[in-house]
Amino acid sequence: MTEQGREPTAPFGVAEVTGPSMYPTLRQGDRLLVHYGAQVRPGDVAVLRHPLQQDLLIVKRLAERRGGGWWVLGDNPGAEGDSRVFGAVPPELLLGRVRGRYRPRDPDQRSVLALVSWAFSAVRPVLCARSVSRRLRAR
Repeated sequence: MTEQGREPTAPFGVAEVTGPSMYPTLRQGDRLLVHYGAQVRPGDVAVLRHPLQQDLLIVKRLAERRGGGWWVLGDNPGAEGDSRVFGAVPPELLLGRVRGRYRPRDPDQRSVLALVSWAFSAVRPVLCARSVSRRLRAR
């Protein structure tokens, strides 16, 4: 995931997804609306600083509180780079909750119909997956 490497100064910001770890919920190139400092709960998708490389921002699903931190998982079980590798993430590394995503428009989409079609298919809220804790316990 990429964003300007700075501390957020506004309550909302935009970040871009890189990598397959959150597929199918999020795809490479998706833009995310991030609510910085928002309250979070298990099942939410969040933006965090990587615990081993804090200049790197990651986007993961919050599975559960564990050992004073957050156990985070990608939605793609085949992709690496979550708490199965680096353990629980300290709460001070959690930056914000992802509220929505949109897919960039194809430059060839110029007609009004194409733009309306893009808007209905590309813009989506990113919802909480309440079953994530049950899935974690089932592993």
